[in-house]
Amino acid sequence: MKKLTFSLSVVVLAGSLQWASAGDITGKITLKGTPPPPINIPYDDNCSKLQPTILTTRFYVVGKDNGLANVFVYISKGLEGKKFTPPTDAIELNQVGCNYNPYVFGVMVGQPVRIKNSDPLMHNIHALPKVDGNSEFNFAETSAGDVNDTKWLESIKAPEVMVKLKCDVHQWMFSYAAVQDHPYFAVSDADGNFKIANLPAGKYTLTAYHLKAHGAKPGETQKITMADSAVTANFTIEVPAQ
Repeated sequence: MKKLTFSLSVVVLAGSLQWASAGDITGKITLKGTPPPPINIPYDDNCSKLQPTILTTRFYVVGKDNGLANVFVYISKGLEGKKFTPPTDAIELNQVGCNYNPYVFGVMVGQPVRIKNSDPLMHNIHALPKVDGNSEFNFAETSAGDVNDTKWLESIKAPEVMVKLKCDVHQWMFSYAAVQDHPYFAVSDADGNFKIANLPAGKYTLTAYHLKAHGAKPGETQKITMADSAVTANFTIEVPAQ
């Protein structure tokens, strides 16, 4: 009996140690091909006063060495059945200069999103989720300093890539939220770099998704194995044929 107890303890301990070991995934997203040129945003008179430069659409934001920004990179397989506690720190979605910032962001189910208006004029925030479990919301923020941190938690309760948010007052304003039930995701920076930290040991599928390049398609995938060291995972995303 004592021998059996010891054996079971070793198995449990081994499993715990495997789950405790973790590493980082780092990589770069490179765009292949020539994207359509950005389009100047036709600001109205009120918004033009808030924005000193002419802004453009953010369909393809390309940086150094063709690095592609705003790509959502996440673990799409390998975490099934695992439970994760969402952060209590809010993600901030800011309306500033008649634009949403950030354009693409990741958030966990149950993590608050603090939606803020920094402009001295009215915006509204209209969420258009498509996944069962998530519900549409639409509310106005009429002046600078207005904040809402309740609508998101009330409405977005299931993973979804991507939840579209728009302003009905200013038709060019969009933001996209990638919602996951785990914390292992990232959005590529201005030069296409990304990092997913502290992924537990295991075998996974890593997916890189770009709004314009992939659209209704699921994105590019790689199989990765995380042991107790770092993993490099680079992706090349092609501009789709016109």
